[in-house]
Amino acid sequence: MQLTAKLVQLLPQQTGTGKNGQWKKQDMIVETEATYPKKICVSVWGDKIDTVSLQPGNLLKIDFDVESREFNGRWYTDVKAWKIEVAATASPAGVEKLTSNTGPENTNNDDDLPF
Repeated sequence: MQLTAKLVQLLPQQTGTGKNGQWKKQDMIVETEATYPKKICVSVWGDKIDTVSLQPGNLLKIDFDVESREFNGRWYTDVKAWKIEVAATASPAGVEKLTSNTGPENTNNDDDLPF
């Protein structure tokens, strides 16, 4: 699955030792850019953490898998990213995109339609 979302917050990196050796995990909160935005916690494991420039405000393209597991009669769902690309960087604070309407104006008044 793939998702494009804005990085809202980086949670503290977690590390530990398991049966397969050392591990590290980075959780991040992203927000979709839909009509009704949703916040999603995405986990990044291992070496994939170091290869990505994760800066809050950046637009990220995330390839991920969704996995659920049962523990003591309750179900838990993880969103695990396996590839992250920076789609767009955050613009500096106070700088807005300027749009200008420099196209030719309709000087021929054949009709009263605004388009």
